[in-house]
Amino acid sequence: MQGKFITLEGGEGCGKSTNIKFIEQLLLTEGFSVVLTREPGGTILAENIRQLLLDKEQEKISEQTELLMMFAARAQHIKHVIQPALDQGSWVLCDRFTDSSYAYQGYGRNMDRSAIQWLESFSQNKLRPDLTLLLDAPVDLGMARVQKRGQLDRFECEKMEFFNKVRTGFLEIAKQQPERVKVVDAAQELPAVQESITQLIQNFIHG
Repeated sequence: MQGKFITLEGGEGCGKSTNIKFIEQLLLTEGFSVVLTREPGGTILAENIRQLLLDKEQEKISEQTELLMMFAARAQHIKHVIQPALDQGSWVLCDRFTDSSYAYQGYGRNMDRSAIQWLESFSQNKLRPDLTLLLDAPVDLGMARVQKRGQLDRFECEKMEFFNKVRTGFLEIAKQQPERVKVVDAAQELPAVQESITQLIQNFIHG
């Protein structure tokens, strides 16, 4: 039986790292084989691309280069990790996927979304997430959490206006695809966030 593909999305400081481990445990408790992965990344080559994308000391990366690097990493990730795991019946749980490209490059950088759509079809074929949980929190709250972590990466150094556009993008995607994308209020205390997540995962598994 084909596995299910679940993605976790959201802006900076929304709690993805904490909650993806929580979701993994929920799925393992249900008896599923789970592959936990992330984007950009997931393979040796894709992780190298991630380092280049996040390094703020690199030469200035153009918007087009950034988008193409994201999809180069994604194509590698799908071929060598995601699709094989799904074909073997495992459930794949991924920290970010193509919704992030639409939100960050499409909305945040004002890039042509039809170009992203073409790259999506070209690199993913028919692969799309079965369920996406969008952790949503006000930008100032998310960035305050990020600042506490210390060293900022290249994306985290962007202006607040950029992150507001990214958040708008994510919420627009959720509005357009409500069957797939479920919004979780990540401004709540962690127990309340995880209660919401548990309910959504249970509904997805058991209907």
